[in-house]
Amino acid sequence: MSVIHIQNVEQFKKEILDNPGLSVIDFRAERCQPCRMLGPIIEQLAETEKHVKIAKVNVDEVPDLAATFQVSSIPVVFFVKEGKVVDKVIGANPPTVYQEKIAEHSKK
Repeated sequence: MSVIHIQNVEQFKKEILDNPGLSVIDFRAERCQPCRMLGPIIEQLAETEKHVKIAKVNVDEVPDLAATFQVSSIPVVFFVKEGKVVDKVIGANPPTVYQEKIAEHSKK
């Protein structure tokens, strides 16, 4: 599965909030160096974790979503299940951090 690039709030509701399974959302910006470092990790997760919806939200293009999620620093990755935030990871981390969170929240 490829990464979903969220362009607006309506798309976010349809793709993420209406998804009964686990979704991983990377809030980022092109101007952010750590965000650019995290980008390939998120892309790889989309290829290996096919049971999970993985999306990117550019906070500069969809500021309403960033405000809704109270994003105060980027990158930040939210884990959403059944429309509710179940976890988040701030900053660019090794792939294993995200894989462990996915495994943890996929079981519940």
